[in-house]
Amino acid sequence: MLKRMDNQMNDKMTAEEAYRITPDTAVGFELIGVKKKAAIQLMGSRLWGRFNPNHWDPVYADETGLDAPIQTGEMSSAYIAEMCVNYLGAAMFKGARFNCKYVASILANEIIETGGRVTAKEPDGDGYRFTLEVWAKNDAGELKSIGSVEATVGA
Repeated sequence: MLKRMDNQMNDKMTAEEAYRITPDTAVGFELIGVKKKAAIQLMGSRLWGRFNPNHWDPVYADETGLDAPIQTGEMSSAYIAEMCVNYLGAAMFKGARFNCKYVASILANEIIETGGRVTAKEPDGDGYRFTLEVWAKNDAGELKSIGSVEATVGA
């Protein structure tokens, strides 16, 4: 990633632009993700999971056999979407496709980091349709969410 930034940076390009997926981006390019803590305070908010005590109440979670409250799937999707917006910008809001599957529970206080890789690039009008493999893992490297994103860049 740093090589790409060094190779693409010039006096007119910002660091943000160097990390953006452009029509010149190659298959295999790896995205640097976002890192978040599964904070129980957020997990219990009305927005994310207040309706289900498995998402915010340690006693209830224990009584139902969980090691700790679990984060809602929407939260890891939001982390992945944030990473994709960082790289794809407005293309994430114009005909993009986002597909995510939750493969393991995220427990309260786990550190989650997203990642991604460009797996395909096809001409699409004046731009290119990129396909990304995306994921969220905990700090032990265990996959928690997996998915794919498609977006057209440069059109």
